[in-house]
Amino acid sequence: MSTQQQNRAIARDCYAQAAAGNFDALPGLLGDDYVMHPEEIRGADGLAQMVQGYRESVPDMTVTVDHQFGEGDYVLSRFTIRGRHVTGNDVEFTGLTVSRHGDDGRIEEEWEIVDVMTLLGQIGQLPEGATA
Repeated sequence: MSTQQQNRAIARDCYAQAAAGNFDALPGLLGDDYVMHPEEIRGADGLAQMVQGYRESVPDMTVTVDHQFGEGDYVLSRFTIRGRHVTGNDVEFTGLTVSRHGDDGRIEEEWEIVDVMTLLGQIGQLPEGATA
């Protein structure tokens, strides 16, 4: 397996473990100085805390990695989150993450954008006058 294939597999495993709430697996997938931008989430504990917020809002959350591309130490993942929100509404929204992997393959740094407007529209929480 090439380094690029290994990096993509590690990124997919990170999504799977986090979505399942298996936060004990994260330190093996993330570098010691891991940071996610733009929120400046730091370390495995910080990522676990962020994901737990999603899991509390969408308890049956699933994450599907729809596409992945890579070059060098970088992997781009387009993903879809699905489930039933605590409001009782079904939700489906997407995001993009660029992951930078270290020499050991662990994820050192990420930049993530999530389609929050679609999520807010699906749960009836868009600000007045806004459209998704």
